Amino acid sequence: MKKKETKKPQKQTVSAYIEGSGKVVETDIVTTLEENYMPYAMSVIVSRALPEIDGFKPSHRKLLYTMYQMGLLNGARTKSANIVGQTMHLNPHGDAAIYETMVRLARSNEALLHPYVDSKGNFGKAYSRDMAYAASRYTEAKLEPISAELFAEIDKDAVDMVPNYDNSTTEPTLFPVRFPSVLVNSNFGLAVSMASNICSFNLKEVCETTIALIKNPQHDALSTLKGPDFPGGGLIVYDEDEMRRIYNTGIGAVKVRAVYNFDKENRCIEVTQIPPTTTVEAIIDKVVELVKEGKIREISDARDEIDLNGLRLTFDLKKGCEPEAVMQKLFRLTPLQENFNCNFNVLIAGTPKVMGVYEIISEWTEFRRQCVKRRIYFDVAKKKEKLHLLLGLKKILLDIDYAIKLIRETEEEAEVVPNLMIGFGIDELQAEYVAEIKLRHINREYILKRTEETESLQNEIAEMEDILNSPKKIDKVIIEELEDIIKKYSQPRRTMFLYDVSEEEEIVEEKPEGYPLNVFFTREGYFKQITPKSLRMSSEQKLKENDEVVISAEVSSNSDLLFFTNKFQCYKSRCADFPETKASVMGDYIPAKLGMDEGETPIFMAVTENYSETLVIFFKNGKCAKIPLSSYETKTKRKKLSNAFSGLSEVAAMFVINGDADFILQSTAGKTILFNTALVLAKTTRDTQGVQVMRLTKAELSGAYRADSIELENAENYRIKTIPQAGILGGFEQMKLE
Repeated sequence: MKKKETKKPQKQTVSAYIEGSGKVVETDIVTTLEENYMPYAMSVIVSRALPEIDGFKPSHRKLLYTMYQMGLLNGARTKSANIVGQTMHLNPHGDAAIYETMVRLARSNEALLHPYVDSKGNFGKAYSRDMAYAASRYTEAKLEPISAELFAEIDKDAVDMVPNYDNSTTEPTLFPVRFPSVLVNSNFGLAVSMASNICSFNLKEVCETTIALIKNPQHDALSTLKGPDFPGGGLIVYDEDEMRRIYNTGIGAVKVRAVYNFDKENRCIEVTQIPPTTTVEAIIDKVVELVKEGKIREISDARDEIDLNGLRLTFDLKKGCEPEAVMQKLFRLTPLQENFNCNFNVLIAGTPKVMGVYEIISEWTEFRRQCVKRRIYFDVAKKKEKLHLLLGLKKILLDIDYAIKLIRETEEEAEVVPNLMIGFGIDELQAEYVAEIKLRHINREYILKRTEETESLQNEIAEMEDILNSPKKIDKVIIEELEDIIKKYSQPRRTMFLYDVSEEEEIVEEKPEGYPLNVFFTREGYFKQITPKSLRMSSEQKLKENDEVVISAEVSSNSDLLFFTNKFQCYKSRCADFPETKASVMGDYIPAKLGMDEGETPIFMAVTENYSETLVIFFKNGKCAKIPLSSYETKTKRKKLSNAFSGLSEVAAMFVINGDADFILQSTAGKTILFNTALVLAKTTRDTQGVQVMRLTKAELSGAYRADSIELENAENYRIKTIPQAGILGGFEQMKLE
């Protein structure tokens, strides 16, 4: 037997141009992606889109460091265009991108809880899509006081400095920020195949939590860090389990609601704070859309009334509408309530890592410890250098006259330092220091004051070295700095909490006053609703070929629709979810409209306004099930109910009745019965098999009809008073459909 040969999969290739050769060659696409796309993807992830442990992306860091070098921490404001131009020494990505970065960091934009840029002029608003910021030549800026905490040790070797893109200067890899700014100000970044979305927290709470975790790693952060604090305020629908999930994993969703008040005099709702994930224009657009679709009928006008006092959206209410019910509806249907999806993805040593609040604070604390150590090392080195010079000066004190004589008798200037080194036993640095002393300072008082510093320097050096050798003392320094920041910059929470808000309360909705509608459901699964006025103008129904209307009724616009399918499922909808149309329109195809499964089709439609009716199902095995429609009522907005009815036997017919009613059943054996549904006990179990009504032998139920919809001669002859019964032969030819 010959061994069956297997074909190897062909490699995909792309054309590649060899620069300078004028040739195009075929190359493996995988190799091309690795050599060209992967470096780009890594550059976006590591050098552009994701924040690092200091809370900044490279674009933020380059801008703020440039402003610091320009003296804008304590100086007067300068034109934004000037700042943008200077920043291009570090960030060559163009003035538009740099200025947009500065706009988000500015106080006037209101995007950050603690802005880093003190702005003057129109910087737009984070909560508005259309309020564009002015050009950089019209605005001015400087650094906010809190920015001093970013640069406090940057000149003391607390962080690494690297060359800029053209090696003309250097820039910091990180800021030695004295508080966990990565949690204090929100940050969003979209990289290749990953993203980051960090919400902001209250500065005081973050610092207190950090202090508590440094002292006790087992501290419950939720006891001090209550939850996110957004720049625009809002109300958080508090979920402790979800909050703990965010704190532990860095992944989760925070539900944020708008803040509003009701003006009784003008009968209008005034929204003054909105969720951070939306804009005023998006809210207005959605409300207008819902009003046009008839899904919101309580609002007569929606206005954007933003002015110098801040954000305000106004919704005028119609008479008789309850503001609380209207707001519950708006929360459910519009961006006035939205989720902030947390994804705490931070670069740690150049590697993206999704971390919870605990881990972020732990990483920041370790980073801060290194900054403090490097700062102290720097200070110790400077003090040791000064001490070394003063010790040389102290030796000169022993014989100032000899030092002067030594210098005067030296013939060449170049020999002064060597002679001092030999004469007093000091090194070159000390001799240079002594030689540079001014003539006016060659007096005992000056030299004594300088040498007195040696003792204090020695004490300071010993104290600093003691701190470096003690992790607890390093932590104490960090804690003292955090406490100082709380005193300087803390502010009250802007975002408050809503507790004990149940899911049922959130979807409570006051239905507007209903109006008449005519609904039509066809055998092929098409549905349409028409107003009586439109129906009077044209009553000829447009249908698909060989299709027919099987259910038609006049109902209220507030009615719910229940579509039962051949897969024993029920799909719930509402009249308000369908457009009002005309008889000349075919209507909506229900399987597509409601997203039914493949091969699933509707076989019956029930219409109800209060679920007080009863569903009657006749099966081909002769059984009848009576189920209250209230069994299909749900407190949540579930759109699909499985096991909506029994699947043990094929359905012969379905009806919705009020109270009990007479039905006529016929079998394939030619027998007929007339019975009242009072003989069947109602079951609340949706998939009940029902009870046997018609006894069948080698036959099945061929049809079921409401007694008042057909004319049957001598109908009472077929009535039964107990079940089950086999029925009486006949009845087919005597029946006439009305």
